Amino acid sequence: MTEKSTLYKTDIYRLSTDLIPDYYNITLWPHLSPQPNTGLYIFTGQSTVEFECVKETDLILIHSNKLNYTTLDNTHIVRLNGGSAPNIKSTWLQPKTQYLVIQLYGKLTQGQKYLLYAEFTGELADDLAGFYRSEYEEDGVRKIVATSQMHPTHARKTFPCFDEPAIKAVFYMTLIHPPGTVALSNGIETGQCSVIQTTFEPTKKMSTYLLAIVISDYTNISTEEDTLIRIWARRAAIDQGQGDYALNVTGPILNFFQLYYNISYPLSKSDHIALPDFYFGAMENWGLVTYRETNLLYDPVTSSNGNKETTATIIAHELAHMWFGNLVTLQWWNEVWLNEGFATYVSYLGVNYAEPDWNVKDLIVLDDIHRVFAVDALTSSHPLSTKEDSIILPDQITEQFDTISYSKDVEIPSFSCLQSYLNHFAYSNTVGNDLWHHLQMAVKANNVSLPRPVCEIMNRWVLQMGFPVVTIDTPTGKVTQRHFLLDPESNVTVESPYNYEWLIPVRWMKRGEVQGAMWWLMEKEGSVNLEMRSGDLWVLANINATGYYRVNYDLGNWERLLAQLKSEHQVIPVINRAQLVDDAFNLARAQLVSTTLALRTTSYLSLETEYMPWQSTLNNLHYYYLMLDRTEVYQPMQNYIKMLVTPLFLHFKNMTSDWVRVPDRHTEQYNQVNAIRMACRTGLTECQNLTITWFKQWMDRPQHNLIEPNLRSAVYCSAIAAGGEVEWEFGWSQFEDATLASEASKLMSALACTTKVQLLERYLSYTLNSTLIRKQDASTVITAVASNRVGQSLAWDFVREHWEYMFTQYGVGAFNFASLINGVTARFSTPAELQHLGEFMEEHGAAGFGTATLAVEQALERTRANIKWLQQNKQEIWDWFNSQTGHQIH
Repeated sequence: MTEKSTLYKTDIYRLSTDLIPDYYNITLWPHLSPQPNTGLYIFTGQSTVEFECVKETDLILIHSNKLNYTTLDNTHIVRLNGGSAPNIKSTWLQPKTQYLVIQLYGKLTQGQKYLLYAEFTGELADDLAGFYRSEYEEDGVRKIVATSQMHPTHARKTFPCFDEPAIKAVFYMTLIHPPGTVALSNGIETGQCSVIQTTFEPTKKMSTYLLAIVISDYTNISTEEDTLIRIWARRAAIDQGQGDYALNVTGPILNFFQLYYNISYPLSKSDHIALPDFYFGAMENWGLVTYRETNLLYDPVTSSNGNKETTATIIAHELAHMWFGNLVTLQWWNEVWLNEGFATYVSYLGVNYAEPDWNVKDLIVLDDIHRVFAVDALTSSHPLSTKEDSIILPDQITEQFDTISYSKDVEIPSFSCLQSYLNHFAYSNTVGNDLWHHLQMAVKANNVSLPRPVCEIMNRWVLQMGFPVVTIDTPTGKVTQRHFLLDPESNVTVESPYNYEWLIPVRWMKRGEVQGAMWWLMEKEGSVNLEMRSGDLWVLANINATGYYRVNYDLGNWERLLAQLKSEHQVIPVINRAQLVDDAFNLARAQLVSTTLALRTTSYLSLETEYMPWQSTLNNLHYYYLMLDRTEVYQPMQNYIKMLVTPLFLHFKNMTSDWVRVPDRHTEQYNQVNAIRMACRTGLTECQNLTITWFKQWMDRPQHNLIEPNLRSAVYCSAIAAGGEVEWEFGWSQFEDATLASEASKLMSALACTTKVQLLERYLSYTLNSTLIRKQDASTVITAVASNRVGQSLAWDFVREHWEYMFTQYGVGAFNFASLINGVTARFSTPAELQHLGEFMEEHGAAGFGTATLAVEQALERTRANIKWLQQNKQEIWDWFNSQTGHQIH
């Protein structure tokens, strides 16, 4: 091989398929005290990988990032079954493509198996990536946890490996650790050769990104029926019962998925561990799921029902992955939705099984569909599946894990299809078309009637970005579709293989009655459905928002729907009441209906007590707050919303016997929070006095917080906003002392509610000190400050001033740069802010924006759209709010 071709091969980011691993044998030894000469924390390791040569080659490429090979002379190759392996000619590290490159004197033989042995050292950094360290304090003692986050491309930072999802292998793991600590990995512990060395059963054949290792002095609670389930956390957290709920809910959800997939859970145990420092919400490592503490631990005395739902939903999401993602894995990162979108959808089914009273299946519309609509209506969106060769660099891979991949709704309705798909590809990898093929088999076996083959229907939703708006003209019955764009003047440069045309299932009702079979809209130009000619009756489409599209109507039908909401709103299903508001506001932003029409969908809310329509309205009015709370429209808007929310506030005051009882239903508890939050925010004196009194009682007796857990976030924020330095300092001291992560999280958000500039500036400065604000939380604090109308410009100035430091010091593992950019630019709506954003991009363009690249582009697009929206709508909104509250303009 010439030197030129060697360089070419080491310069590309994807591995060749010349070598396929069978298993790894890895020993890792984290040193939990800093090195005396450097002060660094390190780990040492040795690994052997057995691989087969599929195609003759004299070059071994294996991923390696930030690992030091003490002496590469120790790296050697052995041929199995006799014979000798070629000697190593040279070895070097290729940092750009993250390879250890081994050049041989001769070629490896096709069909033969070899062992590659290496010894290495890595830094046990606090960067939340690969094998890293997490720190916490317990009883005044600083403790260290050595833990891991291999997903998506960080296994190579822990040991040399073929670090791509399709290259599966078995892992034999040994961990060396100090006495008094416990070691965990994917498999169950099989023995301790001495007091400080733990070995584990071999894993199933799996991808490198699913490997997990943790060394800590944690303890656990457990239960065992068919599978050993253990919840691990800091000793104090377990002693206080914070792991009990997770233990109670994990077994039922695991059993539900075994029934749902009709395939037994393939491992002997299911460990779940709460970590003080963790980048993602949780990670589905096979057999050892890792979580942020806020997402696994729950205290029945101090946690809210929202915390409880979060714990159940995230456990369900991660357990769904044990089959869909771990047993059967995506081929490459260009189809992240194959892992994530499906796990999001079925997690609601798992929680619904474990907590049937919550009715969480309805909440998918608010929590996922409406959330993803906002991003998918931009021209900078992307299809669920992209070309494999367009996602190559580690930063590009990380960018794929966004709202689109997690929340764009791809429902797989057939259980038998899933079982055949999972059985057929068990311990292997797939592409999206494999799933459609098995779904088509199920359609055929069950005689399901579809207008086109499954792949033809689904590819239009998966291979093109965005979604349609369906327009129904009730005088003629004509139904049409078009690509929905939030900014109608934006230019779509991404070509679609289907010309932005979808095959759309439409379920609909007329005057309160759901009509017969599903109706399919197949063409852009549309077709006529004579049944939809409604005369003086109203038509409502997309019943319970089961389809991924928006709906618009002729003006006459909108008027009839508004009249129905005013007279007897319960006739319209509750999900569709939420949907009408969301559709109308977004159609108005896209200039398909008037802004006044959108605002009129909220008029009936003084009669509404259900959570979903209220939450949908508040989500949409959030945009109005962002755009208008620094303008003269702010006060009339506040007056109008106060007028709407006062009856809701009084409804809950009544229901709870003057705030002493907790509402029965899950969603009622959520809506009580909305009532208090918005009543206080819009200046209802009774609400503000209530929250100030409650907070003052807590300040007088800090050991006795009597504020009802569900209401704490709203009460803390309201009281800190109304208060001064004394209230803020009290909140900060409670944050520092909090022993429950979800309580700390509530206080962390509330501290950003203060209206005092100097306190907000001090709070921002704390994010640069990880002993005050953990690295994983820094972007959350900055975006919380930015969401405060007083803090917006402070947060933006802070990010601009410290961008280089954060970008270089915090790195991809510790900092959510995409959410940071989205948060600090959310209010941008003036030409000056657009100019600042352009200057910021220019200034840092050379270094790049890493995982925030797409977010920066979206911020530009959004700012331009916001400027236009404000120019076109401000006067109309001002007039309407004033007309509703009786403050006419003179």
